[in-house]
Amino acid sequence: MNILFVHQNFPGQYRELFQWLVAQGGHDIVFLTQRHGVAQIAGARIIRYTPHHKPADTAYAATKYWEECAGNGLGAAFAAQKLAAQGFRPDVILGHVGWGELTFLKQVWPDVPILGLFEYYFLAKGGSVGFDPEFPPAPHVEFLMHARNAVNFANIQTVDLGQSPTWFQRDTYPESFHAKIDVIHDGIRTDRLVPNHATQVPLQRLGRMVTREDEIFTYMARNMEPTRGFHKFIRALPKILEARPKARALIIGGNDVSYGKASDARGGYRAEMEREVGHSVDWSRVHFLGKVPYAAYQQVIQISRCHVYLTVPFVLSWSSMEAMSMGATIVASDTPPVREVMTHGQTAMLVDFHDHDALARQVIDVLDAPGDFAHLGRNARAHMIDRYDFSTRCLPDHIARINSLVPKARAIPLPG
Repeated sequence: MNILFVHQNFPGQYRELFQWLVAQGGHDIVFLTQRHGVAQIAGARIIRYTPHHKPADTAYAATKYWEECAGNGLGAAFAAQKLAAQGFRPDVILGHVGWGELTFLKQVWPDVPILGLFEYYFLAKGGSVGFDPEFPPAPHVEFLMHARNAVNFANIQTVDLGQSPTWFQRDTYPESFHAKIDVIHDGIRTDRLVPNHATQVPLQRLGRMVTREDEIFTYMARNMEPTRGFHKFIRALPKILEARPKARALIIGGNDVSYGKASDARGGYRAEMEREVGHSVDWSRVHFLGKVPYAAYQQVIQISRCHVYLTVPFVLSWSSMEAMSMGATIVASDTPPVREVMTHGQTAMLVDFHDHDALARQVIDVLDAPGDFAHLGRNARAHMIDRYDFSTRCLPDHIARINSLVPKARAIPLPG
């Protein structure tokens, strides 16, 4: 089969599916991306495209996002035209809707089916905007958020089928979208993301390894920002560290902003929160690890006695489900995307996102009596295997949907 993937940040949500298809052999696979420096992979062609246009900083706010997405779409379409001129015609196209990259591909290949990933519909109410009163919405946000959905409205017509990873994400879209969007998660590699009680993690400040015998609690996000509850976590630190004098916090994440408004403070939200809690935290027991390699991140979770995951109503982080697969004891925010995959008292302990004191109390309880909460990690891993395992649950659904769009003669054999 000839397969075209399109995602501005290779491989994005297609990491596992792309790797599986490449490993099968016999397919002509092309991946269009904006990402720089991607090494070529045997069995596929990675082609970088350049956006045809980027809006100026002073562009009209209501159309600026569409302008950017249109530039991405034209850049991807022009790269597709070059592929077509070279004789490549995909049997199916898989791509992310959100950056506009799929918008004009039907103009290149009118009869080629497109399977689009619908990640999030921009909500002025009921989503991330306005959820935390500490960060009130900007003026006219209801207009600006709806304007950002122009790319969603354009692409619901472009794609032949859609996919959302979770029901929460699917349900952010209007009901008129739902018939076209199936809910299938990207898939969790539960065969690789496993508990490992023998794991050791070097801490340079201590000059030694730390293990599960140490009283480690963890927090992880792509970037330390309010959307992922970083400010709530830092405000919980004084009580946790005071109550547990041997505990250490290991924090993974960058100092940029992935979602939401950037901090006005020099040094970002980390510096802002460090100044707020000031001398009430024993910083010698707080370890900011920055962005770490994937294997190192796994090891940190594997030694964690308590892993904290916080989010406003927004896209659920892969890391939360990967931690579940690794059998972590999780304390998480009691918000809709979390409740879809975690059940209070069964697979995690859920606390009010807004109440950092409640967060602190729950983490303290877990650190004090880990045996009382050991069932959470076991149940969480079992839940991931049963519902979200890539190989046994998600992959067959992905392949079945691809096959539904192509002639039987071109169908991919179903795994297993």
